[in-house]
Amino acid sequence: MVTGIIGKKVGMTQVFTGEGNLVPVTVVQAGPCTVVQTKTEARDRYTAVQLGFAPQKESRVGKAMNGHVAKAGKGPFRVLREFRVAADSQLEVGQDVRVGDVFAAGDAVDVSGVSKGRGTAGVMKRHKFSGFPGSHGTHEYFRHGGSIGNRSYPGRVFKGKRMAGRLGNARVTIENLQIVEVRGDQDLIFIRGAVPGAYGATVIVRKHAGGARRAPAAAGAANA
Repeated sequence: MVTGIIGKKVGMTQVFTGEGNLVPVTVVQAGPCTVVQTKTEARDRYTAVQLGFAPQKESRVGKAMNGHVAKAGKGPFRVLREFRVAADSQLEVGQDVRVGDVFAAGDAVDVSGVSKGRGTAGVMKRHKFSGFPGSHGTHEYFRHGGSIGNRSYPGRVFKGKRMAGRLGNARVTIENLQIVEVRGDQDLIFIRGAVPGAYGATVIVRKHAGGARRAPAAAGAANA
């Protein structure tokens, strides 16, 4: 079976486990996804499938993309991603992949997405600098970063120096998160903790690269 699925971040809520513990979870609408293309060892030297998520109008994509997805018979998609599969995979073009076929409660997953953009940020917000003392002679220099180098030697600023600049709006992967609950009939998964991106953002959920499986946590009703 496929090793991951495409989804949309819905929001956050809280869930009670079977032991009565209240845990924060992120709700992700994972799929349904459609197999748009298959890669084989004989033709492409590796085995994988390309999944499509979030259908959109044909008028919003070019002729090349419409031709690419025509064989699947489900129209163009807003998001296309490729996932590795086993050599004996039976997935075919046009077949739907549901979240219940890929994940189960207790699985460890890696979630990738684009983090929220924070614009240009100073060193205290961007790099967690402590700033300067609020008294003892500090004057209009409370949130500065301090010295960035010497004049004579090295006579330049070293690459990678932590300074003010753009914060966020970058691809981020959070590893080894636990799936608390899977609702296959609603295409929803509840992932313990936070995942990158704003509400409504596209996220990629893959099986944890380490391969370890956590102990399943029985979930109760979510406080939506």
